[in-house]
Amino acid sequence: MTAPVVLPQPGDLRAVRASTDAVLEQFMDRKARTAAGRHLPSEVTAVLRGFLMAGGKRLRPLLCVTGWHAAGCHGALKPVLQTAASLEMFHAFALIHDDIMDNSDTRRGQPTVHRTLTARHPQTHTLPGQVHTGTGAALLIGDLALSWSDELLHSAGLTTRQLTAVLPLIDTMRTEVMYGQYLDLTATGHPTDDLQRALAIAHYKTAKYTVERPLHIGATLAGAGEELLAVLSDFALPMGEAFQMRDDLLGVFGTASQTGKPVLDDLRDGKHTALIALALQRATRQQHRTLTDLVGNPALDEKDAQHLRHILIQTRAPQTVEQLIDERTRQAERALAHAALLPEAATTLRELAKAATARTT
Repeated sequence: MTAPVVLPQPGDLRAVRASTDAVLEQFMDRKARTAAGRHLPSEVTAVLRGFLMAGGKRLRPLLCVTGWHAAGCHGALKPVLQTAASLEMFHAFALIHDDIMDNSDTRRGQPTVHRTLTARHPQTHTLPGQVHTGTGAALLIGDLALSWSDELLHSAGLTTRQLTAVLPLIDTMRTEVMYGQYLDLTATGHPTDDLQRALAIAHYKTAKYTVERPLHIGATLAGAGEELLAVLSDFALPMGEAFQMRDDLLGVFGTASQTGKPVLDDLRDGKHTALIALALQRATRQQHRTLTDLVGNPALDEKDAQHLRHILIQTRAPQTVEQLIDERTRQAERALAHAALLPEAATTLRELAKAATARTT
C-alpha cells in the first residue's frame, strides 16, 4: 500500500524525502491503473517506478521546499510538494537519457533503464546503425518521464499566480540543463586542459539545474521577489559547483557504493572535468601522453586507473580541486551569513551544502 503524503515541518529533510516519494508512488499507482485499464504495457510504469524508487538524494525536491520555507512558507504546502516531486520526475528523464548517451551499465547501484530493457528484449540480429529495442524503449520511457513531470506540475493545485510565475523558471531550468548536457556530451571522450569549459559544464549541469533553479522555484511559489532570488543564487551557484567537483573526485577516487556506478566509468568515458583539465595543464610530456591515451579509453582497467590516479596525484590536481571546493563552500557560507533568511531555512541550506560537498574518500 502506498504511503500517504505527510506534510513536513520546516527543516525536516527526512519528511520532505518521504513526502516526495509518497507523491511519486501515488502518481505511478494511478498511471499503472490507467495502463491496465487500457491494456497498455505494464512494463513501462513498472520500469520507471523501479528507477524512481531505487534511491537518489532527492536534492532538487529538498531545495525546492527549502526555497519555499526561505520565502516565508506563503500558500499551501501540498501543491509545493507535488511541484517538488515534478522536479524529481524531470530528473528521472534526464538521468535515463544521460545513461544512454554515456552507455552506462549501472545507476544507483542497479542496472540502468536501457540495460534493464535490453535484458528483457534481447535481439538475435541487429542491423548496422539500428537502435537496440531496449535502448529505444528506454528513450521512450525517458520521454514519458518528461511528459509526466509536466503533468505533475500542472495537476499540483497551484494558483494561477503561482503557475504563471513558476513556468518561466521551469522553462529556463530545462534549457540550461540541456545546454550543460550538450557541453558535457561534446567534450566527453577528448578532454583538454580547458578548465573554464569544465567549470561551465559544472555551472549549467549542476549549479543552476540542481541547486539554483529548484531553490528559485520553491521561493517563487511563496511569492519571493528578485532580492531574495539573488540571495539564493549567491548561495546556490558556488555550492552547486562545489557539489559537482566533489562528484568528479568521487568518480575517480571513490567507490561504487558511494557513486552508485562503476568507479571506472568517468575515466573510461573521458569526462571533461576540472580534475582532468588541471592534470593536463601541469603534466610532463610523458604524463600528458599517458593521460590522453588512457582517459576516454573504453578498455581501461583497474591497473590503468591506478596509473592514472598516481599521475593525477603527482600533478596535485586533486589538491587543487579540493581548494576550489573549499573556496566555493566558503563563498556559499558567506552568502548565508549575510542573508536575511528564516533561521530554519538557513540551517537547512547549511546542512544540505555540508552533505553535498563533504569529503568521503
